[in-house]
Amino acid sequence: MSSIIYGYVRVSSNDQNEERQLIALSKVNVPMRNIYVDKLSGKDFNRPQYKKLVKKLRPGDQLYILSIDRLGRNYEEIQNQWRILTKEIGVDICVLDMPLLDTRNGKDLMGTFIADLVLQILSFVAQSERENIRKRQQEGIAAAMAKGVKFGRPPIPLPENFREIHHAWRSKKITLREAAEACGMPEGTFYGKARKIENSII
Repeated sequence: MSSIIYGYVRVSSNDQNEERQLIALSKVNVPMRNIYVDKLSGKDFNRPQYKKLVKKLRPGDQLYILSIDRLGRNYEEIQNQWRILTKEIGVDICVLDMPLLDTRNGKDLMGTFIADLVLQILSFVAQSERENIRKRQQEGIAAAMAKGVKFGRPPIPLPENFREIHHAWRSKKITLREAAEACGMPEGTFYGKARKIENSII
C-alpha cells in the first residue's frame, strides 16, 4: 500500500497565521482534503482534528507541519507526540521550517540521533519562547495599568433615572428587584453600581 501525505495546521483563536501554514503545505503538494486544521481558544488545548488525523495515520504515511510547536504547547508534549507518531505509529514527519527534522532522511543511527537531538533543542526553544512572550505580555499589561490604561469593555453608562431609582430604593419605597428592573439591569449589577456611587459620596 502506498503512503499517504497529510498536513496539520494549528492556530489559536486570535492567531492569523492559518493561511501562512496552508500555503506552506500546498507548496509541498499536500492535498487540501488531507490537511487537518485546529483552531484553539486560549483556555484549552483540545485538538479534535489532530486526534482524527492520528487515527487515520498508518505506518509509512508522511505528515507535514510548518513548525515543531504545532505538535504541542510545551517541551514534554512535543516530545511525546513526536514519539507516538514516529515510533509507535511509524509515520515520517517533515517540519518545513527546519529541514533537519525530516525523518525521511538519515534513517541510519547517526541520522536518527541528529534528528532527536535537534528535536529536543527546538522543542525546548519553542516552550521558552512562549514563556518569554507570556512574561512580556504580563509585564506590558502591568506597565499599562500603572499608567492608568484600562482593559476590558468600557463601563456601560448609568441610565438617566438611576439616581432617582437609587434614592427610592434606599428610602425603602421600592424593593431591590423593582429598582433593578426600573433601570433595566440585573439586581447584582444595580447593587454594585449603587455601592460604588455611595462609596464615592462618602
